Amino acid sequence: MAETQIEWTDSTWNPVAGCSIISAGCKNCYAMEMARRLESMGMTKYTGLTRKKNKRVVWNGKVIEDRESLAIPYRWRKPRKVFVNSMSDLFHEQVSDSFIQDVWKVMRETPHHNYQILTKRPERMKQILQEIIREVLPNVWLGTSIENSDTVVRVEHLREAPAHIRFISFEPLIGPVGAIDLSGIDWAIVGGESGNKARPVKEGWIDEIYTQCLESGTAFFFKQWGTWGEDNIRRSKKANGREYRGKTWDEMPINIIGALPQ
Repeated sequence: MAETQIEWTDSTWNPVAGCSIISAGCKNCYAMEMARRLESMGMTKYTGLTRKKNKRVVWNGKVIEDRESLAIPYRWRKPRKVFVNSMSDLFHEQVSDSFIQDVWKVMRETPHHNYQILTKRPERMKQILQEIIREVLPNVWLGTSIENSDTVVRVEHLREAPAHIRFISFEPLIGPVGAIDLSGIDWAIVGGESGNKARPVKEGWIDEIYTQCLESGTAFFFKQWGTWGEDNIRRSKKANGREYRGKTWDEMPINIIGALPQ
């Protein structure tokens, strides 16, 4: 995959496919249904990655390392923001250390791109970067997902991971996160859940993150209300829009590589 409708990036790059559910934020993951669709379209890479559970499509834990996809970023001449593994998690336990090193090599050799790596497994990310890779690339952003107060501990592992830029995706935001230490965090993405099974987001949960971003100097990006609007009425994602406090928030971290839009 290359082009994407994800508001905070330009392209997606998926050297890994497949995943497994690890926390409540994974319950309605769009990638599970997308993998099933891609399999039905005959894409071998996504074959056998999901199963049916209570009439829902869920990951079965199988993960594919796609070596052919490692060549893709070299073909992109124009600088891009690249979301790494929108269909998986680079630091999933089934992804080998050696393959992660190969992905790192690609990012090192294509310094004109900014790579955005988002994981729900920041403890493994920290361990691999500290003990195996031991290299900070200025064009690689490291991020973790935090969906509610139960997963706030992930920020501690992220903060300890060596990185040029660190970010948090508060999406899908399915509960309050409470007080969170954003020191050393450059960027926050906030968004509600989409889809016909989406869980509501409350404006107060967004407010507490926004306020803490102001206090810490963390760039704030509001991605979407999702299926539930600020008035707590269920609508389509498009109808609910992206405005928060009367404006669209598209802040990006500073000191990024290349002439990319901010």
